[in-house]
Amino acid sequence: MDTQNVPAELKSYFDSSHIALALAAVTADNPLLLVNAPFHQLTGYDATDVVGRNCRVLQRDAENREARAKIRAFLEDDRINAVRTTIVNFRKDGRPFVNLLYMSKLKALSGEVRFLFASQFDISRSQPELLSAYDIELSRTLSRLRPTLAESGIVIEGSLMTIANTVATVAQAKLTLADLDAPGFP
Repeated sequence: MDTQNVPAELKSYFDSSHIALALAAVTADNPLLLVNAPFHQLTGYDATDVVGRNCRVLQRDAENREARAKIRAFLEDDRINAVRTTIVNFRKDGRPFVNLLYMSKLKALSGEVRFLFASQFDISRSQPELLSAYDIELSRTLSRLRPTLAESGIVIEGSLMTIANTVATVAQAKLTLADLDAPGFP
C-alpha cells in the first residue's frame, strides 16, 4: 500500500505513540495505511498482515450491527467528524475482545478528508481506571497530534467530547463482555 502521501510527522508520531493507532485511506474500502506497535500488541496483527486491507478484518464473523451502523454513518456523513463505539474484534489468534474504537477524520485545510484516524482499546476485562487512563492518553494524543498535523496542512476533526468516558459506554461493554463469556462463543 502506498504510504508516501502520509506526512512524515504523522508516521513519526504513530511510531512514538503508546496507544494503539491506525490510519486508513479515504479511497474505496478504506484500506489501512499505518498501524503502530501498540496496535500489534493489542491485536496480534502487524503491518504486513493488515496494511492494504480494511480494518473490518478484525471483526471476522461478529454481527456488530449497532457499531457498524455508527461507523457507516460516520463514513458517509460529512457532518459527523468523530465516532466512538464498542465493537467485538478478534485477535490474530482468534481470541475475541471488546474494542472501544475511536475514529476521526483528518482533513486538509480545504476541508477535503485526507485520512481516517483510529485508536483502539481493549475494554473486555480492563479496570475502569485503565479506561480512564486510556481516555487521558487519547486526549493527549489528539492534542499533540494537532500541531504535528498542522505542519502538513491537515486538521484533525472530532471533539474531545467524543472520547468522554461515559457510563453508557462502560455499561455497553459489560453487556458485550457477558455475551463473549457465554458458552459456545469462540
